[in-house]
Amino acid sequence: MFTGIVTDLGEVRSVTARANNLHRITLYTRYPRAELVEGASVACSGVCLTVVDAGEEGGRTWFAVDAADETLRVTGVGRWRHGTRVNLERPLKVGDELGGHLVAGHVDGLARVLAREDMTDMARFTLRAPHDLARFIAAKGSAALDGVSLTVNAVAGDDFTVLIIPHTLKVTTLGALQAGDDVNLEIDTMARYAARLMESRE
Repeated sequence: MFTGIVTDLGEVRSVTARANNLHRITLYTRYPRAELVEGASVACSGVCLTVVDAGEEGGRTWFAVDAADETLRVTGVGRWRHGTRVNLERPLKVGDELGGHLVAGHVDGLARVLAREDMTDMARFTLRAPHDLARFIAAKGSAALDGVSLTVNAVAGDDFTVLIIPHTLKVTTLGALQAGDDVNLEIDTMARYAARLMESRE
């Protein structure tokens, strides 16, 4: 489990296509090499991926993950190329501060940025969720966009808005978002279970 609080901004070093539509992705990070053991989990722009290799090169730590067909289909991982910036987060440990909301790292789909409005103290983004996911998004509820825990400001049909403070714009990939971009969307787990409970009662 994760919290949606990004702790590093990584960079894709390479993407290699392998058999069965598997992609081996190598990323640079500031995480200590010792933390990136084989089998460890890292949320990469909201996608929970497993470390399959790691090392150091030119004074920089790198780690490799494999992305399978389902991940490439549902998320934006298939668009990553050399130089792509990626939000990174290591999993929660017992006793860690839960600064965002519980995030599983299981991306539900892609949301499209419809508009960006830069203001003095923050930026407002209007996004459109896939229609089948929109019912899980509620004003004042939580959503993870590219792995960043955010509070939903308002909802209108399939569209919703979020307000993002300068710090988040600076230390995550959200600062580079523009209208027309897609972001990984993970809906709030509590909203998913609440909806399922309502369906069961009906």
